Amino acid sequence: MSASRQAAKRAYAPYSKYRVGAALLGRSEKISTGCNIENISYGATVCAERVALWKALSEGQKHFTWLAISSSGKTKPYPCGICRQVLQEFCPDLNLLIDHGGQTEIIALKDLFPKPFSN
Repeated sequence: MSASRQAAKRAYAPYSKYRVGAALLGRSEKISTGCNIENISYGATVCAERVALWKALSEGQKHFTWLAISSSGKTKPYPCGICRQVLQEFCPDLNLLIDHGGQTEIIALKDLFPKPFSN
């Protein structure tokens, strides 16, 4: 959780002011972090969860166990629909730690996203 809180501090969120950090733990015990990076063209914005996953995958990690997500906002930082689908494809058995105001919720990705798109 600490790594996700630190990542949130690096977020680039001048438009929403909603800073999110994510820390993805691989089976190898390596942690890959990410933060949300906004763009004035909102479609080019990337969520913290995908930044952490892309980083981990690009560094050769393939198996993941936990994803911690922290935010500065007033609402719980659940992954958006796109992130849920991407996480489902690469790590369907993932468990999430959702940090909100010092309160941590644990939820399995399969419970958060029970009916993902598939072939």
